[in-house]
Amino acid sequence: MHSSISFIIPLFYLLTAFRGCYSAANHLTAAGKSTSSIVFQVNGNVYPKGYYYVIVNIGNPPKPYWLDLDTGSDLTWLQCDAPCTKCLPAPHKPYKPNKDFVTCMDPLCASVHWPETLDCSSPKDQCDYEVQYADHGSSLGLLVEDSFPLQYTNGTVVKPLLAFGCGYNQEVHASMDPPYTDGVLGLGLGKASILRQLNELGVTKNVVAHCLSAQGDGHLFFGDEFVPSSGVTWIPMSTTKIENHYYLGTAELYVGGETSGTKGLPILFDSGSTYTYFSEEAYKALITMLINDIKGKQIYNANEDKSLPVCWKGSKPFKSIQDVKNLFKPIMLSFAKSKNVGFQMDPEAYLIISKYGNACLGVLNGSEVGLESVNLIGDISFHDKIIIYDNEKQQIGWAPSNCSKLPNINRVQNHGGRCKLDGSNLDILQAYCDA
Repeated sequence: MHSSISFIIPLFYLLTAFRGCYSAANHLTAAGKSTSSIVFQVNGNVYPKGYYYVIVNIGNPPKPYWLDLDTGSDLTWLQCDAPCTKCLPAPHKPYKPNKDFVTCMDPLCASVHWPETLDCSSPKDQCDYEVQYADHGSSLGLLVEDSFPLQYTNGTVVKPLLAFGCGYNQEVHASMDPPYTDGVLGLGLGKASILRQLNELGVTKNVVAHCLSAQGDGHLFFGDEFVPSSGVTWIPMSTTKIENHYYLGTAELYVGGETSGTKGLPILFDSGSTYTYFSEEAYKALITMLINDIKGKQIYNANEDKSLPVCWKGSKPFKSIQDVKNLFKPIMLSFAKSKNVGFQMDPEAYLIISKYGNACLGVLNGSEVGLESVNLIGDISFHDKIIIYDNEKQQIGWAPSNCSKLPNINRVQNHGGRCKLDGSNLDILQAYCDA
């Protein structure tokens, strides 16, 4: 289910042992890690859809599912006909599980429960799970395993057996409207994440990157084949973990080059959150500075527009962000432990143009939704940047990028036109295999 905040409340953490199997061993290095990458087309936008998703094929024979792209949580799950006691409107029929349920005696099951909550009266009992998100969305279900056909950029198909959640009872926040996605693609730090499982199987390196276009859509890749060789700003992942999330340490907030006076802000990156959330102090400082800066610029409060909490209108409706770029200054997060490292958000990375033609602030008060001191950087602030989560080197990087353009996949081998396409990321590779 897509959600405006994916920051997970850790009822249970899904940890996985080495499991599954796959083909294409000839693409492994001596260290047992694949040198090739897997690229996905990303669909969606911040407004009006409110989410980005990738199409993943699951099962044998494989069927397509739309999964919400989420670096803010570990567990991948999709709505499941097991039977489904509460399934929400979604693009596809619920997934029908095979007989590969994870049992309660499996070490995997113990890892998704607090020790006192695991009730295993019989070794053959199935393993249940429950995850809750900060926006009050949730999924309840069983742990299963199935095939995830994937295609490398060199044309080779792999079919790893991966563990994920088979959700038969889902909730979303009351403010959200259908259609929803079929589930969530968990790309967090924990061993539950699809990325971590693929890495442990030697399918890809433990690197994931997304590039989301301000015009909508974008791309995602597993592995480091398309990480830019230059121009990337890198920052070490903080060793102080915040619930297994991608934590960058603390930062100071600047607006238009001037400090807001708010320092020590804990910063998390979370692609499952539509908007960016600042703690109350930082949020209030941002609002004050933006309002002071636009005085006398022929822009006024649009309190009647309820698209987001804060909206502004001009003398005539705005058609795009280009109409207001010169009216608003960039926001900057300057990181305390990394000298001269800043994450800049230009107006297109914190404003949307509503259906009423107003400019609305896509930075919200995280304290009002229970995030307390956490500052969550979401999809809107990732616009037109490649964001790289390099778990191999324990660092996070970003660089400006044309996210509407796919990475250079010219190295795809079409095997004399005999490229067999039966993976889940085939729409990207089809043109190269047909060439």
